[in-house]
Amino acid sequence: MQVSRRSFLKIGVAGACTLAAGGAIYRLTNPASSPHRFALDGPAQAVLDAVIPAMLGPALPDAAEARAAAVNAASQRVRDAVLGLPLTTQKEVQDLFGLLALGPARRLLAGVAGGWEQADPQQVAAFLSSWRTHSLQTLQVGYHALHDLIMGAWYADPSTWEAIGYPGPLKELLA
Repeated sequence: MQVSRRSFLKIGVAGACTLAAGGAIYRLTNPASSPHRFALDGPAQAVLDAVIPAMLGPALPDAAEARAAAVNAASQRVRDAVLGLPLTTQKEVQDLFGLLALGPARRLLAGVAGGWEQADPQQVAAFLSSWRTHSLQTLQVGYHALHDLIMGAWYADPSTWEAIGYPGPLKELLA
């Protein structure tokens, strides 16, 4: 099927309007708990809880209880890392999580039909992979933001270094 330039532009404008309307609806229905600081609400927290295992994969423990504790700790470190960013960047990260938490955007942009709580790990991994290589730069930036926040927060914790064979910083540098 060949799409004309006019149809392509119409679809692009309709998609942009849909995303803008979705973002506006999300902001109206889920006001930020703090207007200046980053905070994850329930649906946005579910996004992070689904994305962390897909990003970290085999780096997480196999035992269910240890895995849940590791995901929870990683989630807290991501929140702490975001709080260390400038306020404008915190707002952008909040918007990214808000967009992914919004039902229509979740379905259209991530391909996750049900809620994030029910998302299959392979489905989340496919969403991340599609964003990583997407032709739209905005989605690539969204992927890299998620990747850098999660990986940075995970490997900033000294308890994760042993698994990758990192002995820690040189003692000469710490003095």
